[in-house]
Order: sequence, then C-alpha cells, then structure tokens
Amino acid sequence: MKFKIPGKAFQTNLAVTSKVLNAKNTISILDNFLLKVEGNRLWITGSDSETTMVSWVEIFEVEGEGEVAVPSKTLLEMSKEIGNQPLSFVMNDETRHIDISYLNGHFEFMGIDGAEFPRRTTSEEEGREFTVQADVIAKGIENTLYAVSSDTLRPTMTGIFWDIKEDRIIFVSSDTHKLVRYINSQAKPGFEGGFILPAKPAGIVRSMIGKEDTEVKMKINSKGAIFEVGQFRMSCKFIMGNYPNYNRVIVENSPYHMVIDRAAFLNAVRRVSLFASKSTSLVKCEISATQLKMVARDFDYSTLGEEVVECSYDGQPMMIGFATNYMMDILSHLECDELKVSLVDPARPGLFEPLEQQPDENIVVLQMPIQVLE
Repeated sequence: MKFKIPGKAFQTNLAVTSKVLNAKNTISILDNFLLKVEGNRLWITGSDSETTMVSWVEIFEVEGEGEVAVPSKTLLEMSKEIGNQPLSFVMNDETRHIDISYLNGHFEFMGIDGAEFPRRTTSEEEGREFTVQADVIAKGIENTLYAVSSDTLRPTMTGIFWDIKEDRIIFVSSDTHKLVRYINSQAKPGFEGGFILPAKPAGIVRSMIGKEDTEVKMKINSKGAIFEVGQFRMSCKFIMGNYPNYNRVIVENSPYHMVIDRAAFLNAVRRVSLFASKSTSLVKCEISATQLKMVARDFDYSTLGEEVVECSYDGQPMMIGFATNYMMDILSHLECDELKVSLVDPARPGLFEPLEQQPDENIVVLQMPIQVLE
C-alpha cells in the first residue's frame, strides 16, 4: 500500500481519535490505531473495547488497499513533531513494515496484522436514527459533565442521563453533592426515550463537535449509540440501569430568593475557600436583605476567611452552609451575569440558576447543604 496525506489533517484526526484510548490496556492490540486504506480515504480507528472512535482523512496518490495496526504513541508523537508537512506512507502488506517519509527524512517501524483489532462494540440491534443540532449536544454536555459522579459503586451516576421528550432533550447529572438539569427545547426529537451516556464517551462527543454550525447524526438502541459528526464517528455502550427520579429533589416553588452578581460571588468564594476546613470545605453563608456574608474557618489551623457581597434577598434572614469546592464548580460553569439562588431552609438544597434563562434553554443546579454547628 502507498499513499500521501496532509500532515495537519492527519495530526488533527489522530488527536481526536486518541481521546478514546486508555493509558493502560489489558488487551495489547488496543495500544494501536487501526489504519485502513479504502478508495481515497484513510480510516483511523481507536478503541478501549467499550467505545470505538473512527475518523477519516482524504489521501492522494493511492496504490492498493488494506489495513494495519500501528502503535498509537509512535504515530501521535511523530505527527506532533512533523507538523504541517505532507507525509508519504509505504506499507508492506506481508511483513507490516511501514515507512513514512517527509520533507527532510523518514521513519521506519513495524505494524501489526489489522485483523487482530476489535471491531465496533455497539450492538447491531435495530435502532432509532435522528439528527440533533450540534450546539444542543455541546451545551448539554458542557453544562452537565462536571457534575458526573466518579463513584463506581453507583454506576448509573457515572454518566449523563439523556431524558428525551418529543419536543426537548433534558440532560441530567449528579454526584449526590450537586445535581444539574439542563433542558434544551431547540431540539425536537419527535419521540420519547432515555439513556445514560458514560462520562468518557460524552467528553469524546464534545471534542468531535467543532465551533462551526453543524448537526450530529445519532443512532440509538437499548444497548448503545453511534454519534456521527462530519468525518468522525463514535460508537459506545450505555450504562445499564434506571436513573434516579431527578425531578423529585428539585423544589420548583422555593419561598426565598437571592439575586447576586455571579462573578463577584464566585471570586469571593474562591478567596474565603483558602481558609476553609480541608475536610469539609464548609463556608457559612449568612443572608440578609442586602448582603451575603460568607465565613470559612479551619479550627485545626486557627484560620478565618470572611467576605461580604452585595445581593438582593426577599426572605427571612438565613444561615446555610455549603461546600466551597462544589459551589465554585457550579458558579464557574453557569454562564450568566446575575444569578438567582432559591432557598427553603438551611436543611434543604439550594437551587442555582441564571436570573435570565437563554431562549429555548433552562438550567438549574442543585447543591446539597452542610449542617452548620454553632
């Protein structure tokens, strides 16, 4: 097999495809990319056995067709160093010897029989195909991925729940300390369903979506999904199980509401968090009609951080405790100028949301409180 390929396009596709690879694999063949020449395209495949990523690049001066598995680390490092130079590949179909030439030199190394590489993991079961605007999926993942749990003892919480309605898609994630519900009614799937997308494939799907306006083709069945964007295609398995009833914990009619500048709030939390207890990250929030007073203390080291931020509050004065690390996560991911925080009492979760929601969108983030002992 012989072909030439643009160096920059090759590097870009390798970088995106490599996101599926694990640092360590129990199956050695998964340390490789599968390169397949078919017509005027080079197909690049990476897999971790649960998720498979495929991309293609146009090639020229092609002679022959075939496939070979190539060490992923070698290709990635080589493509980064060569940059935007055209590359010439010569592959021996019998010995798997590979020669890659560029402007001032060439590399030689050995490949592996491509037949050993595992194929697509998604079940061939008939599924439903539909198309969603790329920015809907991008926003859904961006707003929820940070709140996914890493607790493998509760596997259903380690992914993003897609609750699909006929006229909207609801993205939900939770690590039990915080919960995010993002609704986008720009999407009109036209059917009802749901699945739990693992965190790793969710991040890969986000990396597949560029900044340009495009669409994502999806095919889902009871076991997994295929996402296709431009020259990238990813297949993955779902997390099996029932996602908890997220609406049950979201109090829609909280009696008390605080409106505050999000950036000022976030910066103040960052400062006082430096003095919070390392074990609890507790910050005590004392809320009155015109100000929020935050106090963080670490008795073990005799440290204290205190700051006051202006706000507008329409309820009875309240003292409630939150973990600063989770609060900073929430405040840094909400994109708005002014924030509304809805409260019931010090023992119930606080709801964080933009004061003005974007058209066709609704996002609410719930944070569990910490008991304040005085």
